[in-house]
Amino acid sequence: MEPVIDNHIEKTPGVCGGKPRVAGHRIRVQDIAIEHETWGQSPDEIAANHRGLTLADVHAALAYYHDHRDAIQRDIEEDRAFAEQFRKDHPDSVLTLAVDDEED
Repeated sequence: MEPVIDNHIEKTPGVCGGKPRVAGHRIRVQDIAIEHETWGQSPDEIAANHRGLTLADVHAALAYYHDHRDAIQRDIEEDRAFAEQFRKDHPDSVLTLAVDDEED
């Protein structure tokens, strides 16, 4: 029997930081996990929002995420910490959106 996830998920040094991603795409497993877990998107919505991504790709990515949850969560936290540090080090280089609660 051929492993199904192996047909959908790949890791390639130099592509997406070597992190697991959907085969043939630059969308990482962690991106799909965030869209599903944090943003509450269904697998159907995720597939519809990414051209060329199949529902099988999304389900394979979510299965991979659940099989490697600790490692993927570490990757997500490392990326967040990097982004936060970059914002602190380069405040003039990052667009920050401010919401004005007061009415004009």
